Order: sequence, then C-alpha cells, then structure tokens
Amino acid sequence: MHSFRKLLSYLEPYRKDLAIACFLLVIEAAFELVIPSLIADLIDVGVANGDVGYMLYKGAEMAICAILALFTGLLYARFAARAAFGWGANIREKEYEHLQEYSFSNIDKFETSSLVTRMTSDVTVMQNAINGGLRPLMRAPLMFSLGIIFSFTMNAELAIVFLILAPSLGIILFAIVRKVAPLYSKLQKTVDSLNAVVEENVRAIRTVKAFIREKHEEDKFDKVNTALKIQGTDTSSHAVLNLPIFQFVMYLCIVLLMLIGGIMILNGKMQVGTLTGFLSYVMQVLNSMMMLSNVFLLLTRSLASAERINAVLEEVPDLKEVDNPKEVVENADIAFRNVSFKYSRKAKENTLENINLVIHEGETVGILGGTGSGKSTLVQLIERLYDVTEGEVIIGGVNVKEYSLKCLRDAVSIVLQKNLLFTGTVRENLLWGDGNADDDEIWDACEKAGAAEFLRRFPNGLDTDLGQGGVNVSGGQKQRLCIARTLLKKPKVLIFDDSTSAVDTDTERKIRTALANLGGVTKIYIAQRISTVMNADKIVILDEGRIVDTGNHESLLKDSGIYREIYESQLKGGTL
Repeated sequence: MHSFRKLLSYLEPYRKDLAIACFLLVIEAAFELVIPSLIADLIDVGVANGDVGYMLYKGAEMAICAILALFTGLLYARFAARAAFGWGANIREKEYEHLQEYSFSNIDKFETSSLVTRMTSDVTVMQNAINGGLRPLMRAPLMFSLGIIFSFTMNAELAIVFLILAPSLGIILFAIVRKVAPLYSKLQKTVDSLNAVVEENVRAIRTVKAFIREKHEEDKFDKVNTALKIQGTDTSSHAVLNLPIFQFVMYLCIVLLMLIGGIMILNGKMQVGTLTGFLSYVMQVLNSMMMLSNVFLLLTRSLASAERINAVLEEVPDLKEVDNPKEVVENADIAFRNVSFKYSRKAKENTLENINLVIHEGETVGILGGTGSGKSTLVQLIERLYDVTEGEVIIGGVNVKEYSLKCLRDAVSIVLQKNLLFTGTVRENLLWGDGNADDDEIWDACEKAGAAEFLRRFPNGLDTDLGQGGVNVSGGQKQRLCIARTLLKKPKVLIFDDSTSAVDTDTERKIRTALANLGGVTKIYIAQRISTVMNADKIVILDEGRIVDTGNHESLLKDSGIYREIYESQLKGGTL
C-alpha cells in the first residue's frame, strides 16, 4: 500500500479534475437514490388512488432525476479520464526520466522487457484503478450508507434481514483478495517473459531466418504464451468467484425479503409500493457491495503493479556527482591507479584486477586481449559508465568522479562495440554529436570516418532516412556513421571499442590515417586485429582482467609470447 500511496503524489496536477469527478459522482448518486422513493409514492398514492395526474407528476420527477444522473455521469467520465490518463502519463514520464539517470550497473538489474512492461502494462493497470475504480469506490459507500438509512426509514424489520447476510459477503471478499493478490504479481512477471521473447525475436529476425529457426521461435513463443494463458486463467478463475457468490447472496436476500414482505402485506403491515421501493434500496445496497468487491480486486492488481513501478523509481543511481564538480577537463592525460572492478558487489572475483596504466595526451593506444579479458570494461571506466570498485581513474590530473558527468562525457567519447542509430535521417543522427554543426562540419566528420563516399551515393544524402535502428544501412556503414557522430563532439579522448570490425581493412586504414591527424587527441583502440593497433604508440595486452604486457609492436613481438602468438595466428590466417 505504501507503493500505491507514493504514486498518488503524481496525481498532484490533476487533483482538481479528480475532485470535480468525485463531486459529480455524489450528485449522480443523490439523483439515483431519490428514484426508489418516487416509485413507492407513485404506486402507493397514484396507482392505489387511480390518480393519473399524480402518476404523471411523479413519472416526470423520475425522468428528470434520471436525465440529471445521466448528465452528471457523463461529466464525471470526462474528468475521471483526464485525471486517470494524466496520472498515468506522469508516472511514465517519471519512470523514463529516472531511467535516464541510471548507470550501466543500474540498468543491468532489470531486463529490457521488464522495463517496457513496467512503463506500459503496469501503468495501464494503475490508470484503470482510477478510471474504472473511482466510480464504484465513491458510489458504493455512499449508496450503501444511504440505502441502509432509507431502507430502515421505510421498514426497520425488513432491513435487519439483509444486514444479517451482509457480513458473509465481507468474509468471502477477504478470502478472494487474499488468494488473488500474489497471483497478479505472477501474472505481470509472465507478461515480462512474453515481451522478452517478442523483443528478442524482432531484434534477431535476420538471424532467425538465416538459420531457418522460425519453428523453434514459434515453439518458444507458444510456450510463454501458453504460460501467460494459464496464469491469466488461474488468476481470473479466482478473481471472478466474487460475482456468482455475490449474486447467490443477493438473490437469497431478495427471496427472503419478498417472502417476509409478502406476509407483512397480507397482514396489512406494509403496502406494495413500500416493498417495491424497499427492494430497490436493497438492490442498491447489495450492488454497492458487489462494486466494492470489484474495486478491491482492481486495487489488489494495482498494488502489484505499483510495487513494480516503484522498484524502478526507487532504484538509486550508482553514479553520483560531487558538490561543485569541475566543468573543464584541462588535458587528455589518463592514469589508472591500482584499479579493480567487478560488476556486482556480491561477485567473488574482480573483472579487472590491480590495473596501473598511464596514457599521455595525444598518444594512440591499442588494447588487445581475448574475449572476456576486460577490454571494454577498462575503457568504460574512463567515461564513468561504471565506477571503479577500488583505486581511481585520473584524467587531466583529476579523479573522474570530481567532474560533472556532462563535462566528462563531452571530453571523452566512446564508439561502443554495439553500434546504434536512431529512427530518423542521417543528419538527425549525426547532430547528436553537435546539435549546432553545419553541413561543412558534418561532411568533414563523415570524410574522416569514411562515411562520405557512400553518403554521396544516396539520393537524399544527409537527409536519407535510416529506418528504425538504422536498418537501411549495412553494418559497416552504421559503424562509420557512429564514428562520424562521435567526431562531431570534438572530444579530447576518443575510444573505439572494436568499432571498425565490420569494415574492410582498406577502409579501416583510411579511417586510422584520418584520425592520426587529429592533434592533441588521445586515441584508444580496442581491436581483435593486430593491424588496427600495430602502429599505436603503446599496446596493452589484457588477460583475465590483468595487464600482462605493455609496449610497442616491435618490443612486444620480441618480448611478449601472447602478442607473438596472436600476430602469428593472424599472419597465417591472412587477417593482418
């Protein structure tokens, strides 16, 4: 319940709409509650006395009450929808905004599919709790209390009958809610699993078709889809029990009231109109209890979603800026001092262990190592995509933690191993590097990145639409566009995390030559091919998270067995 109450704070901009909706509900309920008493008068006075004029008068009053109830109900729906959907939009915005503050380690705690579900399906559940639950939540207590008062006013003896049956409904409702609550949490987790399979399949659709694995993917989807069906059926089968049970108690109550009321009419203790009006109030009371049961089920499901949403909102970003951070990186000297790192505090072993490395401004440094040796992890510490577990990373003589993240990431740019372009044109994607860059600057960056030659062949040039995720360009073209985007930032440190793996060696050589002319810029290359780093000022060999050798190409060929082995294997394979 704490999670739900916390999310209610995001209703603040829509409290006025919510208050108006609640007021309109009260007015609507008041008009509806007048109608049974008018029915009683119409029968007992108008019908009994054959007074057509009185019957028409009471009928007109009933029609006016019904029309006013309809009008206020429609107005309520408008204001309730504004409040509910505004609240949902606010929650989604806060989730997305908070997500942008996450470090990589924060994001690693959630599956992508789960984050999508928490910002869509779970928020929809919360919206429905307001949009679908406010009316019964407000009407039910009002109709219940006023219905009991009016029914006691009409006939106290009959009112006692359904008051005896009412507690049984409360006990049944409690049992159903207690059973259903954990099932809703499992249901949302099953939705996560379904989204994960769909997302993975859509991302890897080319691989799926290349390996003719459509049937396998269909079976995998069928498995999670069936699990969702079973979980949904199980949850619903328990949730809907309240309806038949409530109806049974309601009809039992009506039968008893008709029986007792009929005896009272025969004995002259009650009139037919009074019994008719009384039954109308009883129906309103019982229906209000049924509505309350549905509200509790809505709230039960929304509580499960509220906890999942709050898990995102309450996740504390690992990366925090110091008070009064430095806003300028003076130079591009880099130093690792006794750096150790592990992705999880609970991990037994470090991913990087006791790294000591100095890179001078303007140097070109290559980093080699086998898969899982920690190459990508090492360079991600420079830009503070992760924070070190032990030791410190120094840039320009200052610990990276003392810079503002904006300043640091403007000065240090990394082209990640997984290249990503966004929906839109080439120009729109490249302007991520510098939103104020003109066409001359964009084309200059494209020339250096080797992208200009294929962009000039496109009919629309820089205004070519890339499609979602850059599907309209090849892997090599995507890499070169990502390099151009990074160059537009004009950083002091350029990091290439195996970001030319999809281009041919000739194009790669041209890109390296162009980048070599960037004076004063520190360049770090992570690569699988020795040809990428063999001309570097310094080559660092990583193995199992430790630096095992450092030197230039000639010295490492002479003194490093690991480097010599890689060189000879690639020489024989013709990849140099």
